[in-house]
Amino acid sequence: MSLEKHNLAHELPESKETIHTLKTTDQHFAKLFETYHDTDDEVRRIEQGVETTSDEYLEEQKKKRLGLKDQLYGMIRDYEASVAS
Repeated sequence: MSLEKHNLAHELPESKETIHTLKTTDQHFAKLFETYHDTDDEVRRIEQGVETTSDEYLEEQKKKRLGLKDQLYGMIRDYEASVAS
């Protein structure tokens, strides 16, 4: 089974510069970004069998990752919209 890493810069290549800018200028974004990637790394380790846990915990972590991604995506789009206007 091939497990995809959910790296934001990989998934949103058109927003790579925005992601970098927000990571360096917005502490809230930087913290969410770090939490997102920590959660993604944990999910990947569980899916690869490196770590074991309950199915319920894995699903909770996947939902957490998705929620963080949604927040980060919203912040990226808001920033890009503010810069464009």
